Amino acid sequence: MSTVTDRLREVAPSEETRPGYLFWLSRPRFWLYQGGPVVVGVTYAADAVGELFSPLAVALFLYFTVPANVFLYGVNDVFDRDVDEHNPKKDEGREVSYRGDSVVFWTIVGTGLLALAFVPFLAPLGLLALGAWAFLAVEYSAPPLRFKTTPFLDSISNGLYILPGAVAYTAIEGVAPPIAAVVGAWLWTMGMHTFSAIPDIEPDREAGIRTTATVMGPNTYYYCVICWLLAAFAFAIVHWVFGLVLLVYPALVFGILGIGVDIDEAYWWYPAINTLVGMVFTLLGLWVMLYG
Repeated sequence: MSTVTDRLREVAPSEETRPGYLFWLSRPRFWLYQGGPVVVGVTYAADAVGELFSPLAVALFLYFTVPANVFLYGVNDVFDRDVDEHNPKKDEGREVSYRGDSVVFWTIVGTGLLALAFVPFLAPLGLLALGAWAFLAVEYSAPPLRFKTTPFLDSISNGLYILPGAVAYTAIEGVAPPIAAVVGAWLWTMGMHTFSAIPDIEPDREAGIRTTATVMGPNTYYYCVICWLLAAFAFAIVHWVFGLVLLVYPALVFGILGIGVDIDEAYWWYPAINTLVGMVFTLLGLWVMLYG
């Protein structure tokens, strides 16, 4: 996976420049973690192909793919400056360390405020989802709540990643997405967040940070399995095929444990795995739209 990062560095702007630094601060590997749910949400809300590419749908995708990630990870890095001294992801060059100036700081603030541009175009439920996303994006990392340092609340608050999909769905359909889909997606993010925290257990303990993973230790794997099994069950209520697709996640955990794959390496597979799963969901939605 480091080869992918090296190749990206060959074509991406240098982190030594301010644009390049903001590019890397936005975590390009994870752009689709917020942009992807928009695609899925629009796909299942749209009644015709034209709605997939409506100006509002495109604007939401563009915002949640890059600016929203500058905002989310920028806030994270601002308030994690001391903690990141112990983070191997920073030491190994896979992520940049915060070294912002006033321009970087106000760019982070500006990308958050940019979400206000969608307010006139959203129904009340969409506004509620957008407001919840903004609140969690800030308070996950920032005082006074700083959810990321409270076991189990760190996991629960990561439902923020599926809220862009809820915003997009309500923007196109005008009503909320199926509650079982929201619950399933929220449980999926809980498992994904906690799984991604496993490589950080020792650095977080050294920094004095308490998370779900630092509290549960080796049992963190089983917490993730439970979250993902419940997510699969919730999605199966919407349609059994969705539940079947989600079973790939608990299966992968048992595969990783059974084969003895280094979790530090396995963690970097998941942007690709999540993209593939999101693609399957999107293709299923397109099939229903065109032939259902």
